[in-house]
Amino acid sequence: MPHFPRQSVLLACLIPVLFTACGKSQEAKHVPPPPVSVVTIQPANVPMIYEAVGQTAGYREIEVRARVEGILLKRTYTEGKPVKEGQLLFQIDPAPYRAALDQARGVQAQAKAQLEKARLDKERIVPLYQENAVSKKDYDDAFAAFDTATANLDSASARLQEAQINLDYTNVVAPIGGMASKINVSEGSLVAPTANGGLLTTIAQLDPLYANFSFSEADQLSMQRGQQDGRLIPPKNRNFEVELQLADGSSYSKRGHVDFADSKVDPTTGTIRARAIVPNPDGQLLPGQFVRVRLHGATIKDAILVPQRSVLQQQADKIVLVVNDKNVVEVRPVELGATHGNDYVVAKGLKGGERVITDGVLKAKPGSPVTIAPPAAHASAPAAR
Repeated sequence: MPHFPRQSVLLACLIPVLFTACGKSQEAKHVPPPPVSVVTIQPANVPMIYEAVGQTAGYREIEVRARVEGILLKRTYTEGKPVKEGQLLFQIDPAPYRAALDQARGVQAQAKAQLEKARLDKERIVPLYQENAVSKKDYDDAFAAFDTATANLDSASARLQEAQINLDYTNVVAPIGGMASKINVSEGSLVAPTANGGLLTTIAQLDPLYANFSFSEADQLSMQRGQQDGRLIPPKNRNFEVELQLADGSSYSKRGHVDFADSKVDPTTGTIRARAIVPNPDGQLLPGQFVRVRLHGATIKDAILVPQRSVLQQQADKIVLVVNDKNVVEVRPVELGATHGNDYVVAKGLKGGERVITDGVLKAKPGSPVTIAPPAAHASAPAAR
């Protein structure tokens, strides 16, 4: 067996390895830039939608109270069901008030009789006084008696009217149409027109309905600044259209409008109270529901939009990756505004014409070149705006 020097054997083993390493090094030098998809930023006017958490409330919520004292004999409505204006709801024992009405009628009849007698006495005494057949005192007394009888009749008539009103109050009727709540006291209880003992039930008018909500002081300032510098165009007459999103995520079919916004900030919450009025003809909405209030009508002028998937988190900052005119990746910190569909409105950090990476973000490295994929290769990306 031939004998080769150790150095020759070692060199023979290393030569293939060196050639392999050199091949890999040459390969690495020729790796093409990774392909990415981009969207070219084009400013455009986009609708601005403000959102807030709200709660529905009856358009009018009325407390139905006893206006006379007595035993509550019966309830005549179905709890939790709609009632009509003027519908009988409760009956309070009318017997004492019927008796009081009869008594008032008797007093009025007496007063009428006394007035008639005083009128006749006055008519008789006038000619007698003219003939000096009676004294001046008798003459004055007759006229005074007539005036007193007239006043007594007026008083008796007023008491009769009061007695009739009290009797009518024993029939408690609905002051408005709406949804009647449960009874507050049991039938057979003594009720009275007092703060604690007079509440019988409540009625909420459901059509239309209110949606109460609040917005932050920061939102108010942002809106004001946007209007001042011309970036935000409010709706005509500031008449915001209101959409309600229900608890299951569905959108309520009827649109309303904002009818009130407070002129001061609540110091306990730092928010400004507002209210929308919404049609509710079918009674689908009930007072007390939590809803998401969406205000439509404002427009952001020349807005910069980027897809939400393009926005990355870098420590405390939001960034996007921009491809410059040399096809090199740059990091761009951005300040985000509201969402618009699947996009963010960019308040600061981008300008029209710049290219933002939408797909291939993980392959793109800041400072490194990339290849822009043709539009057909990233048809799912948002269209250039």
